[in-house]
Amino acid sequence: MAGIERYLSRLTARVENRVDLAIGRFRGARNAKQIAAYRGFGNASEVFVWGRVLANMAPAVSLETDSWWRNLQNTYRRLESDELPGIVVRASLAGAHRDAVTDQEGFFRAWLQLPTPMLPRFWHEGVMRIESDGVRIEQPFHVITPTSKTRFGIISDLDDTVVHTRATSPVHMARQILFGNARTRLPFHGVAAFYRALHGDLSGAAVNPIFYVSSSPWNIYDLLTEFLELQRIPLGPLMLRDWGITEQEILPTRHQSHKRAAIRQIMDMYPDLPFILIGDSGQQDPEIYRDVVRDQGERVLAVYIRNVTPNPMRRKSIEDLANEVTKAGSILLLADDTLACAQHAASKGWIPVESLAEIAQEEKQDETILSPKAETVIVDGS
Repeated sequence: MAGIERYLSRLTARVENRVDLAIGRFRGARNAKQIAAYRGFGNASEVFVWGRVLANMAPAVSLETDSWWRNLQNTYRRLESDELPGIVVRASLAGAHRDAVTDQEGFFRAWLQLPTPMLPRFWHEGVMRIESDGVRIEQPFHVITPTSKTRFGIISDLDDTVVHTRATSPVHMARQILFGNARTRLPFHGVAAFYRALHGDLSGAAVNPIFYVSSSPWNIYDLLTEFLELQRIPLGPLMLRDWGITEQEILPTRHQSHKRAAIRQIMDMYPDLPFILIGDSGQQDPEIYRDVVRDQGERVLAVYIRNVTPNPMRRKSIEDLANEVTKAGSILLLADDTLACAQHAASKGWIPVESLAEIAQEEKQDETILSPKAETVIVDGS
């Protein structure tokens, strides 16, 4: 059955690709309306940039007065993306230039080799351009680079880790995506203050990069970015998924392979940097992070897992994974709230002890409880 599924996926993907490319060549750059520039990342000598070219404009930012009907219309505009394949996009940053061609889904990716090391700043701005068929479109983009003050990086899931989505409930998640907006999405309280503490130094200046790795579709990139900004959660590169048909699958079900590949790309970029991994118990984050620890060992300072599943069997399986993580040289903490993770991070010197008061205050504001309280489980081999 798996062989038939792979054959159908490849056949369907190839047909779709040829149709998309043919349409893209016919329409050309003259139909381009926007370059969706995603945040990139790199080091002093090279950076990775990416984005998407679309023939439709992005929805406007959300308003508190938006009705469910307006939200549904904006969701339709996002999900019914009108991508343009075969378009040449030039990315320019710090004296480096690179041309990239969009694929059948309108995506482009490029590595920029920098002629001279960039200034020791955390964020850098470049520009992406389309100049073809009489069309000229420019869009700024931003990349993150660690500095000499960077102590570690953070790789975090989004759904049910940062934002309430109930990803294990397809009906609830679909309802939120279809009828909600960036303002109707609720964060887990304490997350914003905790992530700010992880992200900054004692003065609050950004020093430790946060990478968000999620199985959410690229179509809602703008919505997730707006949500992070509204909630004062530090921005960072988002590594999402293309929900289109591929040669591997017809439906977007390969959650683990996407996350593993994204995490590997991040950690390979910074071979000397340790990381903290943050996720939830709802899907496969504990298993994925366990595998990362097996590969990277002590480079993983800690794995923080938010408990969002009351199932005792799931809890037992994560406790077993925690023991494996300890044997591999790290630690896994399964906690019901953000404060427990923050207290552990403070005890290790990764965040200021003074930040715990703000994190605790944020948690007091949380009146949304999605799962029963559970005792924090921590397995520490240190």
